[in-house]
Amino acid sequence: MKRKLLSAALAVFLQALCLHAQTGKIVIAAGTPEDVALQAITNEPDAQKRLGMYQDFVQKFSANPIAVTYGNWQIAQYYQGAGDPQKALEYGDKALLGAPDNLDILVLQASLAQQIKDNAKVMDYSLRGGNAFNAMGQPSKPEGGADDASAEEKAAIQNAHDFLEGAAFNAIVDETNPKTRMEYIERFTPAFPNSKYADPVASYAMVALSQLKDMPRMIAYAEKALATNPNSLPALLLLANAYADDPKPGSTAKAVTYAQKAIAVAKADAPDADRSHKASAGVAHSTLGYAYLKQDKTAPAIPELKAATVLLRGQDEQSFALAAYRLGFAYAKLRRINEARDILMEAVKIQGPVQPLSQDLLTKVNAARASGK
Repeated sequence: MKRKLLSAALAVFLQALCLHAQTGKIVIAAGTPEDVALQAITNEPDAQKRLGMYQDFVQKFSANPIAVTYGNWQIAQYYQGAGDPQKALEYGDKALLGAPDNLDILVLQASLAQQIKDNAKVMDYSLRGGNAFNAMGQPSKPEGGADDASAEEKAAIQNAHDFLEGAAFNAIVDETNPKTRMEYIERFTPAFPNSKYADPVASYAMVALSQLKDMPRMIAYAEKALATNPNSLPALLLLANAYADDPKPGSTAKAVTYAQKAIAVAKADAPDADRSHKASAGVAHSTLGYAYLKQDKTAPAIPELKAATVLLRGQDEQSFALAAYRLGFAYAKLRRINEARDILMEAVKIQGPVQPLSQDLLTKVNAARASGK
């Protein structure tokens, strides 16, 4: 499920962003001493000399916050190009003091934080950018006038937003501490509402909450995810499994409802169904069969568990083992001993938490088979 979105053409992307297009824009008025000094710096072909000129520029115009911000931003880019991301971050942070919502600078900082593998900083810069983008609203068009932002400017703003959204998602993917991952996710959602990564983010959230053993919070999160997207497979599967294991009255019936909905959403029989959807459908069939077993509906459980084993065989080893054990149990309960033995023979070959259960049940099935009972 891990997905990487780092752009190989990041440097080109950064250069393509228009400075004046960004929120928190930096403008140096034409003809001012600052503008004249910047033209001289631009005309200098030697990069090392330009660095010194930018440092002098920041000192000379220290009373002008905009000039200082621009100078520090340029110095940050120099150090990025020189292969010193830590130094570049230092100057980028100085630039952000004068333009905290500038998407150009935030993209630069997020990319630098990625280079040094500092996920906390990646999240901070990316979420600041997402919130700044949200605060911009939609560029308005005055009556009888032109758009207040050109198509190029709008594209630059959207590109910056998309890069920061992807960087934040990568940080969530890379984070292994479930508590920290949930903190990231809870900050990601408001900064990037209606994100294209909403489903995988929800999956990571539910895995993290499961690791934290916070069942009430996990169920609440999944139900909230379904309120936003009623067809969220991760949420449907989580709720089906959670309620199937919940001993409270009425929980098994809820498990049945969520599992049936997951099967319908997964559309495993569709010609274009991919491996992920087939595996999701297999897990849902397994959960539905398990819920039926808990309701003492053994006969209806068998076709669901058979469907699960067909979909999961060769796809998801541990989920297959669980579905096979459940199917063996259902067969044994109905005294279909040979069928129980056949499926349990497959389950016991798979190492994992289900293996001892399958072996124990297979021993009992073999004993019953030998005695003819």
